[in-house]
Amino acid sequence: MTKKESIGDIIEGFQRMEITEHIIYKHLATVVKDAENSRILSQMAVDELRHYDDWEKISKRKIKPNMWHVWKYILISRVFGFTFGIKLMERDEEKAQHNYSRLIGEIPGIEKWIQEEEIHEQKLLEMLDEERLRYAGSIVLGLNDALVELTGALAGLTLALQNVKLIALSGLIIGIAASLSMAASEYLSTRSENTDKIPTRAAFYTGIAYIITVMILVSPYLIFSNYILDLIITLSFGIIIIAVFNYYISVAKDQPFRERFVEMVILSLGIATFSFILGYFIRIWLDIEI
Repeated sequence: MTKKESIGDIIEGFQRMEITEHIIYKHLATVVKDAENSRILSQMAVDELRHYDDWEKISKRKIKPNMWHVWKYILISRVFGFTFGIKLMERDEEKAQHNYSRLIGEIPGIEKWIQEEEIHEQKLLEMLDEERLRYAGSIVLGLNDALVELTGALAGLTLALQNVKLIALSGLIIGIAASLSMAASEYLSTRSENTDKIPTRAAFYTGIAYIITVMILVSPYLIFSNYILDLIITLSFGIIIIAVFNYYISVAKDQPFRERFVEMVILSLGIATFSFILGYFIRIWLDIEI
């Protein structure tokens, strides 16, 4: 492949990316309920179409969008929120941007043009305001507490009781009671703060995050009869939950993934290990046989 052909392929790739993102933003603008978010997404769609037109003037060709990417990111945005979908799409776009350097010297003024467009797009992204991210702190509170408290409780109960039905029963009672307690605490905390968050919604997000985590962590004890296997699966589920949620937050809120993930895993597994040992000694101390 000649240099001219490779540069042409790069330009057409950027052209396809712009028209693909135009369709995604345009669709999201029609389904987002908040009027301001819809306006911003519509502006982003207009900008992407303008970018496509600019690239078309250089390539002298019309390029079709990547419909697989269109439907993929629309589905991700509908399920996980438009902010997450857009940020994930932008991350994937960054992987292709190393090719911009190959266009410097080939297209006059390309470096300044790309830089200006990136700054403009970043400003628009920062203006987006999604409810589920506004209450991310409440969700984190529910998840953190459920993971730390319940993994510890289940680990302790596993050796103390050694009966999967009793462990599941105890775990559900502890988890549901704790979720209601955490929701109430978050309601009172949010109500006393000077914030634009609605206390009932903050409590709802905290409680729901907690109780969903409880159901996932307790589920192995409702399925398998080997309590040691159940504990291993529960701890594995805990690590998966930590990984998935921290990845979501790292993408949607541009926060580091590894540091938060390692911290939460060490905290959860550390308390679970301590509780597991504690349950064993309490069982011996009380001389309990079930």
